[in-house]
Amino acid sequence: MEMEKRIEIPEGMNLEINREIIKVSGNGKTLSNSFILNKINIVKHGHELVISAEKNTKKEKKIIGAIVAHIKKMFVGLNEDYTYKMEICNVHFPMTVKIDGGNLIIKNFLGEKLQRVAKIIPGVKVEMKGNIIEIQSHDKDAAGLTASNIELATKIRNRDRRIFQDGIFIIEKPGRTK
Repeated sequence: MEMEKRIEIPEGMNLEINREIIKVSGNGKTLSNSFILNKINIVKHGHELVISAEKNTKKEKKIIGAIVAHIKKMFVGLNEDYTYKMEICNVHFPMTVKIDGGNLIIKNFLGEKLQRVAKIIPGVKVEMKGNIIEIQSHDKDAAGLTASNIELATKIRNRDRRIFQDGIFIIEKPGRTK
């Protein structure tokens, strides 16, 4: 018994399949993603994408579901940007945060003399509005990875988290708000 899922390609979107790489373009933006397709077939029929597997096992169902979710996320990202909001919280020492090229530089975190650096992934737009950092990108993975890099740069180790609550934290992300 064969299992298959169908995704309709939205108007104005162009989808190309090159072995394990799926490239979606539209609205002047392009996204590509590579998948491990062990026993999974992806075929484009007109304005429809067919993802199928020869066997109907749990493993194939999970892989097909993940591929469908990623492709739908790519279509949504080409229409509107994914936005993450982060808040700068400092209780003990006032920290200075600035954007310098492809990095976010954090100075005076917990009174440290060395600066901490968080990498901004290419294709991601980062803006500072007071103590709020706004991260936007049409690629959800890149925006999420940038937010994660910033949050990890201010991770506190070897101190009591109940007392030392300084850091930069995600307060809003796609699919979840405060």
